[in-house]
Amino acid sequence: MSQLTVDLNCDMGESFGTWHMGNDSELLTYVSSANIACGFHAGDPATMKKTVRLALEKGVAIGAHPGLPDLVGFGRREMAVSAEEVYDMVVYQAGALMGFAKAEGAALHHVKPHGALYNMAAANATLAEAIAEAVARLDEQLILYGLAGSELVKAGEKYGLRTASEVFADRTYQADGTLTPRRQSDALITNPEQAIRQVLRMVKEGKVQSQQGAEVSIKADTICIHGDGPHALPFARLNHERLVSEGILIKAL
Repeated sequence: MSQLTVDLNCDMGESFGTWHMGNDSELLTYVSSANIACGFHAGDPATMKKTVRLALEKGVAIGAHPGLPDLVGFGRREMAVSAEEVYDMVVYQAGALMGFAKAEGAALHHVKPHGALYNMAAANATLAEAIAEAVARLDEQLILYGLAGSELVKAGEKYGLRTASEVFADRTYQADGTLTPRRQSDALITNPEQAIRQVLRMVKEGKVQSQQGAEVSIKADTICIHGDGPHALPFARLNHERLVSEGILIKAL
């Protein structure tokens, strides 16, 4: 039997100006892929450059994390945007990070939309296809990260992209396979042991229990670890250690 392999990704590069967010340098020790903010929801040119360099030093795959133009809301509020606007946003942001990667002698590995844009594209096929087209036109070798079973993954496949079905360590699920909306009190899993049990089951069994009690089939190519919480670093370490102890190889796609 071949060894189970999974990618462990983290959103980072989310500082802005003099405002500091996360502990990117330490977090990069425990993940295999980094989703780097591109300036619309967080991040700035200096932070993008610094985070790209840190990722390269740690041997972590570099990904663009484009979001909606909403610094105040951290890109987590839905906006009424057209497919053309979404296409432009993704080309603009991912293209900028591609530039920083190229300047450091590296290549962009993947694109993962952020926050509300990610959730909107998970359900809206038109927006999902706008994102997939933008990524494909930038570079057909890029991997598109999207919620497992979502319209974004389907759109990536339609445009001939390699896709990564993403699951979340610290989020609860609904019976239809979608994430519980953040506005609900039960959206986040705050107990680390509960979260790691969910992770191991998704990776080893391809199953997750929804908030309604139903067992949902799920594909787990990559696991998201959020880098902006107060316990992000010990949580990332726990996930890394437990996956390794179960004989699961952590490796970028």
